[in-house]
Amino acid sequence: MSNLAGTMSYPAVSPQGVKAAKWVVVGFWISTVVFALQMGFTAYAQLRLPQVAGEFARLGFPPYFRVELSWAKFAGLIALLVPMVPARVKEWAYAGFAITLVSALIAHFAIGEGVEAWGWAAGTAVLWGASYFFFRRMQAGKI
Repeated sequence: MSNLAGTMSYPAVSPQGVKAAKWVVVGFWISTVVFALQMGFTAYAQLRLPQVAGEFARLGFPPYFRVELSWAKFAGLIALLVPMVPARVKEWAYAGFAITLVSALIAHFAIGEGVEAWGWAAGTAVLWGASYFFFRRMQAGKI
């Protein structure tokens, strides 16, 4: 009888379930790290590279906006990469990044630029989507 009680309190996990869980975690970290590298570089470039500041001005944004945006990106990256940050905070970081990426695409489309200008934002949005997909999978399975 004690054997039955033990299996009821600790349900068995199939080997396929373990493989799926590992796949989700690996997918999350790969997509999130690549996304973080891309966003971290853009945040750094917005703060340090004069040509990026010129692009912001050409798109019609005030100079203070790129500084605020850069520091918000750094804060969001910390939220995504630090494991002990609560899931609700990570959700807000993902929402902020989504707004940033959609706004970047709109800004480029509004002045009629081609794929060479908005392609990086679109590619980064794909990385964002992959990271968020795996994040939600991990939250659903509480991995």
